[in-house]
Amino acid sequence: MPLTEEALQAIALTLRLAGSTTLVLLLLGIPLSWWLATTQSRWRSVIGTLVTLPLVLPPTVLGFYLLLMMGPEGPLGRLTTALDWGLLSFSFTGLLLGSVVFSLPFAVQPLQHAFVAIGPRPLEVAATLGARPLVAFLTVALPLAWPGVLTAVILTFAHTLGEFGVVLMIGGNIPGETAVVSTRIYGHVEAMEYGQAHALAALMVAFSFLVLLLLNLLQRRRSLRVMP
Repeated sequence: MPLTEEALQAIALTLRLAGSTTLVLLLLGIPLSWWLATTQSRWRSVIGTLVTLPLVLPPTVLGFYLLLMMGPEGPLGRLTTALDWGLLSFSFTGLLLGSVVFSLPFAVQPLQHAFVAIGPRPLEVAATLGARPLVAFLTVALPLAWPGVLTAVILTFAHTLGEFGVVLMIGGNIPGETAVVSTRIYGHVEAMEYGQAHALAALMVAFSFLVLLLLNLLQRRRSLRVMP
């Protein structure tokens, strides 16, 4: 069954949201993951718990509190209104903010595990050769953590594509503006348009299968590299 124009718009918006979320989380997640992997701060456990909290919170709970924060009486809503940016709820920017919060652990955890696996030795060697900490991180730690970076990118992108509760709470299901694939499927089912729902759902199933297959192949390749 051919996809409607609204369905194609939802696919395009979903890809845009997933790509933007992945980029933002790489910029935020890499330094945060490095800090969590190397710090001895007493705040490490607290920050680490906050990062992983979206894994156990129901998406609707997270979306509800984000919606309150973005609303006219919320702290974020008051700030954006004072700056003449308007409210972030029911906008792409609001969807992006919600997706970044909800997908944070999917970016941070693979990166953190990759940095922990490196250990301090490579950076100590770089320091003895005169490399500054930032240079050593960019030229030694980050390339060694490349498998973790790739895993974080794949998981974040795929997880964002499948988001439902958070994006529905924050953005609703406005065609062409906030309607992503998951919410369009929900809308089609509500309207008993099962043909369109099946077409979009089948695309999601196929993509999810390819993502899991790719992750398994990467893990197998990594295992072969470490075998004697």
